[in-house]
Amino acid sequence: MKNILATFILTICSLTIFAQDKTTEDLKTLSDNKQYDKIIEHASKSKDYTAKSLYYIGLAYYMKEDDNNCIKFMNLSIDKDSKDPAPFYIKASTLNYMQKYEEAVKSFQLAISLKSDDAEFYSGLGDSYYNLEKLDLSLEAYKKATEQKNCPDRPYSFVAQIYSDQKNNDKALEAFYVAKSKIDKKSNSYINALFNIGLLESLKGNYDKAEPAFVELLQLDPKDYHSYAKLIQIYYHKKEYDKAKPYKDKLYEAHKKGELKDNLKDMFCFDQFQWNDKLIQAYERYEEGSKDIYNKHLFYVVNQDDKIEFRIQTEYSPISVEQGGSKYLLCRTKGDTHSTFNIGFNDNFKYDDLKKSVIAVLEEKVKPTATSKPTK
Repeated sequence: MKNILATFILTICSLTIFAQDKTTEDLKTLSDNKQYDKIIEHASKSKDYTAKSLYYIGLAYYMKEDDNNCIKFMNLSIDKDSKDPAPFYIKASTLNYMQKYEEAVKSFQLAISLKSDDAEFYSGLGDSYYNLEKLDLSLEAYKKATEQKNCPDRPYSFVAQIYSDQKNNDKALEAFYVAKSKIDKKSNSYINALFNIGLLESLKGNYDKAEPAFVELLQLDPKDYHSYAKLIQIYYHKKEYDKAKPYKDKLYEAHKKGELKDNLKDMFCFDQFQWNDKLIQAYERYEEGSKDIYNKHLFYVVNQDDKIEFRIQTEYSPISVEQGGSKYLLCRTKGDTHSTFNIGFNDNFKYDDLKKSVIAVLEEKVKPTATSKPTK
């Protein structure tokens, strides 16, 4: 009789295990096919489910962005099997989305303790530390991610970004080159790496290295208008003005279509140069064809504290045009004082002549012909 009862119990247990395995297999299939709503239908009858089945239910909630239920089922899964790193990882990722970064760190660390060679785990941990502004720990986690197989794009990009945040431009540039060599060319991360390579090489004065980075970027993303402006600056620095013209034309065209935003909406920076201890930033406005006075080229004088001290600009002069003179007159706005100089330019001017005239005004080698202050 005991033998018969034991056999019966074993049979029941086997059937239960088989049923649980079948449920887990079915839930996995549904998950693979992204049928998350069907998985969630199992939530109300999951009391006796295996840890893995509970994990798939929690994963479905994760994909549906139901954070609280995701955490609930990941905890249930962990309670039944604390040796599986997957629920810890999904729980930690959800906590990141919920901006509970300190809690996320603990879950990522538990996932890593169970599986220490997963790049995604280290990447998530890096995200947590980054949002906690613990840059050294974040950098350590991201670098650890890059040492693992099948590392995603994000850690490569963020290693470079953190060096950039820390103002370590040399290491940032090196890291962006590594990122460029590792990540998918079709990703936004690749575009970001190219832009930063171009920017950092420009800051180092390596314009021959910066140029191809921006050119490649625009081949991949022809509407990255900030890169047009950066290329224009490179060509102006190299005095290759003819190469800059097609990119300026693109910006004007985009302006007419209303495609420009932020600091490119009204004007773009086409040149930067040093004068004594000041940075001179030269901008060109898109405005043209107006019969009223307007500024066209603006040279901002920026001090070492990044404060604008004053500006020198070309101004469209209707009176000068009516009298058969130059289209633009060189002027200066300093505080509440506006000065006009007897120096004029037309649309076909040579930039070197304009730049020399601006420097002459900066060095006070020319005197204004008219000075005015706003009336009160």
